[in-house]
Amino acid sequence: MIETERFAKQMEFIAEIDKLKHVVRQSKLTDCSRQENDSEHSWHIATMALVLSEYSNELEISLLKVIKMLLIHDLVEIDAGDTFLYDEEGNSDRDKREKEAAARIFGLLPIDQAKELTEIWEEFEAMSTAEAKFARALDHLQPLILSYHNKGWSWKTHKVVKSQILESKEPMKEGSKELWEYAKTLLLRAVEDGFLVDE
Repeated sequence: MIETERFAKQMEFIAEIDKLKHVVRQSKLTDCSRQENDSEHSWHIATMALVLSEYSNELEISLLKVIKMLLIHDLVEIDAGDTFLYDEEGNSDRDKREKEAAARIFGLLPIDQAKELTEIWEEFEAMSTAEAKFARALDHLQPLILSYHNKGWSWKTHKVVKSQILESKEPMKEGSKELWEYAKTLLLRAVEDGFLVDE
């Protein structure tokens, strides 16, 4: 049996991140049966990266790094909670809450792994590389896909209109111009289908 301090820290981290399954997001599943949780969201966009990597603006990206970003990017929400994109008050201190959460959660790991995951998380947040930009594009796209297929549940619930979504999702084009064009088309279809208000 492995009995080292390093292994013990890794196991503590693995047990801790199970809490991500309890962080409920604002998007409902495509069948509208319930809201998704953060771990489902992370799995979904990591799988999207495998399928859609050819649409990255930069074709020479590290897919492994993108997947790492997508699997860990929301771990901070174990402490900080899921802040709705259009919640101005909640977003006022989101960065501070998430940085504190990153320090605690990644800090459970051995020093080398804590450093690696912290740096990957910071890179994702800053959108400072081609990998981070593509990862963010996928993170922006996935809720749109769910919202379209669940007939605009979160848009209607929170009275979100098309112009708000376009403004908040525009950074997608830095990671994938093609996925950004698809997102705009999806929003037009949502308006036509009566799922979204065209303002």
